[in-house]
Amino acid sequence: MYVILVYDVEQERVAKVCKFLRRYLHWVQNSVFEGEITEAKLERVKSGLGKLIDSETDSVYLYQARDEKWIDKEILGQERNPTDTLI
Repeated sequence: MYVILVYDVEQERVAKVCKFLRRYLHWVQNSVFEGEITEAKLERVKSGLGKLIDSETDSVYLYQARDEKWIDKEILGQERNPTDTLI
């Protein structure tokens, strides 16, 4: 499945959350990750984030699609971290 994950966490947790998410998804721009992920890995991401964030002050939004082809992505301005498709 394809996911887009957006987070807003307190400053002292930003680096830890970012480092954790880079193990599973592609960094797109500040506080935004996306990419293909299995259901098992997605469960690990959710579990790991649950341990890193403070649910009283932080938030994580997770958008899921069956496949990237079902998402129309348009970028206005500079693409922060382009991902290349390797064959």
